[in-house]
Amino acid sequence: MDAQCLDWLRVARSRLPDGAKRLLLERYPDPARALTADLSRISSAARLPGSGRLMMKSFCDAQAVARDRAWLKCTAATVVGLTDPHYPRLLRQIPDPPVVLYCLGDTALLQVPALAIVGSRNPTPVGREIARNLARQLAGGGAVIVSGLAVGIDGAAHQGALDAKGATIAVCATGLDTVYPRYHQQLAGLIGHSGLLVSEFPPGTGVKRYHFPRRNRIISGLTLGTLIVEAARKSGSLITAFFAAEQGREVLAVPGSIHSPLSRGPHRLLRDGARLVESIADILEELPALGVAPGASDSAAAGSVRANSVLDAVDFAPTSVDQVIERSGLTITEVCAMLIRMELAGAVRSCAGGY
Repeated sequence: MDAQCLDWLRVARSRLPDGAKRLLLERYPDPARALTADLSRISSAARLPGSGRLMMKSFCDAQAVARDRAWLKCTAATVVGLTDPHYPRLLRQIPDPPVVLYCLGDTALLQVPALAIVGSRNPTPVGREIARNLARQLAGGGAVIVSGLAVGIDGAAHQGALDAKGATIAVCATGLDTVYPRYHQQLAGLIGHSGLLVSEFPPGTGVKRYHFPRRNRIISGLTLGTLIVEAARKSGSLITAFFAAEQGREVLAVPGSIHSPLSRGPHRLLRDGARLVESIADILEELPALGVAPGASDSAAAGSVRANSVLDAVDFAPTSVDQVIERSGLTITEVCAMLIRMELAGAVRSCAGGY
């Protein structure tokens, strides 16, 4: 471990408020210099009255630094500080960027154009398929997919990127030595091997409710835009969308059935001006900086959109095949094939009078 990495660990483990650390680093970009700077020069701005000639180093938890150092050596993880050249440019632009990022995997991905895909933890099979297919196509075209490692849409987005042998970043709400949810232990391992796991929380940090909104601002902050695929009215994924809007990033949403509670979130965003996404082409038109060729869309992505139109055409009351054809605008062959596939997936159920 080089000296600068150790200095960043000390900065991270200082008990000073993050605002004070940012002020010091703004004045002294070198972490070694920031650690030994006179705090009295920033005390009024950082709300540290009476700090005298104390230094940030004086507030450092040496035992925690030693534990972090040992963990980094064992895992080949690293830290990227706010003034480090490898710190992601877009994230540095948000109002409250993390002072330090703990990283496990390929940190070069922090510099690649990225899209966040987030949504419900309890999605429909069709919603899961849409997220996975869109992520696969975008990652296959060279974009990085960012999400939060949660079950549901997050996991589908990560998996879609891995399907394409593309890149994905998982932003964690715990220390990187803790995988949450445990269900995604294997997925986290795959991402750490071929993508990147990121957290602003040091090793040893467990699951805490208030960490998830903090995690969400990083998801949106790393990316050019945030895409919402299925979200209830009070879904946590909407927090990510709101952060994206506040940060001046694009917000995109996949529409759904007016009868589905999971359409409430996306439809609310669409009413507020989010970009409607029916295909990968909509994403590329809104975010050309992703650098994905228009030809990246293929039949799999188109199939996911057809599935969504079929699901929208099916009411909670029995709906005939003829009604589905009329509402979706698809052919009888496409509708029948999609209904069979969706029934096998558990998205619809056949009954007297249709589906």
